[in-house]
Amino acid sequence: MNAPAGLPPLPTVADVEGAASRLRGVAVRTPLLESPLLNEKLGGRLLVKAEPLQLTGSFKFRGAYNRISRLSAEERSRGVVAFSSGNHAQGTAYAAKICNTPAVIVMPADAPAIKIANTRAYGAEVVLYDRYREDREAIGNRYARDRGMTLVPPFNDPYIISGQGTVGLEILMQCAERDIIPDAVLAPASGGGLISGISLAVKSRLPECSVHCGEPDRFDDIALSLQAGEIRSHDGKGQTFCDALMAPHPGDITFGVMARNLSSSLTATDAEVETAMATAFHYLKLVVEPGGAVALAAVLNGKIPCANRTVVAVASGGNVDSALYSAIISRTPPV
Repeated sequence: MNAPAGLPPLPTVADVEGAASRLRGVAVRTPLLESPLLNEKLGGRLLVKAEPLQLTGSFKFRGAYNRISRLSAEERSRGVVAFSSGNHAQGTAYAAKICNTPAVIVMPADAPAIKIANTRAYGAEVVLYDRYREDREAIGNRYARDRGMTLVPPFNDPYIISGQGTVGLEILMQCAERDIIPDAVLAPASGGGLISGISLAVKSRLPECSVHCGEPDRFDDIALSLQAGEIRSHDGKGQTFCDALMAPHPGDITFGVMARNLSSSLTATDAEVETAMATAFHYLKLVVEPGGAVALAAVLNGKIPCANRTVVAVASGGNVDSALYSAIISRTPPV
C-alpha cells in the first residue's frame, strides 16, 4: 500500500486481488444483468451488477469478511464492533458469525426494520441510537475501548476498501467473458468504500474507462470534496430515503483513492431513485433498495450518456422494507 504526502497508506489493486483470493468460495459472484428491451430504450448497452444477490443482501459482506478474517485468534476472542444504518451492520454480523467472533453493531433507531431484524438474526448484539442527537462513532469507540473489541469501519479502512473492490474485479472478468469493454462504470457512494475499491480494479486494467459515483441529491459530499480538492461535508442540507448513503463526508483513505481515479460524482433525487427501483424490478426482476439504486438512476436520467456506449451500473443492495418497496413499485412506472 502507498500514499501521497499527507495521506495514510492507500490500498492498491494488488490488495484488491488479495481480497478476491480470500473471498473466493465465501462470497457470491453476483451476476451482471442486462435487458434487451431496456437497452433498446436507452440506445446503448446497460449492464447492472446485482449486489442485492450477495450474502446479507449487499456488497458490504465483502469488505467486512476481508477485514474480520484477518484478525488474530486473540482479537477474534474479544469480538468486533461496527456502526451502520444497516448493510454494513448485516455484513459485519454475518462475517463475524462465520469467523466465530462476537459482534456489537451500533445502529440508528430509525433504520429499516428489516436491517435491524436481520442483524440480530445473524447473532450480533444491536445497540440502537438517535442519529440526530448521538454520535455513533463515539458509541462504537466506547465499546472498542471498554471491551477490547476491534472496530470494523464502514468504509475508511484499506481492508474494507479492498474487499469492496472485488466487485470491480468481477465486473472486469464478466465483461471479458462476453467480449465487452465498458465505457463507464458507476456505483452508489456514501463514504466511498465501494467506489474507491472498484476504481482501483477498473483503472488498473482499463485506464480509459471512466469511473463515477452516485449520491443522493443534497448529500453530495463526495462531489463537493472532488471539486474542492479536499474533504468536504454535505452538512445535512436536506432529507433522503436513501438511508444507506448518509455519511457526512468521505474518509481520508477513500478520498485519497477517489481523488486519483473518479471522473465525477453524480446526484439523483428520491423521485429519480424510485424510477430506478421500478425499472430494475420491471426489466431485470431485481429488488433494489433506495441507496442501492442511485447509480442506476444517474444512468436512466442521462447524467451519464448511454447511447451507443456500454455502461455498467452497480446495484449495491436490496435490503428494503417490504411495505415501502411495494408502495414504490405500485405507484412508480419504469422508464
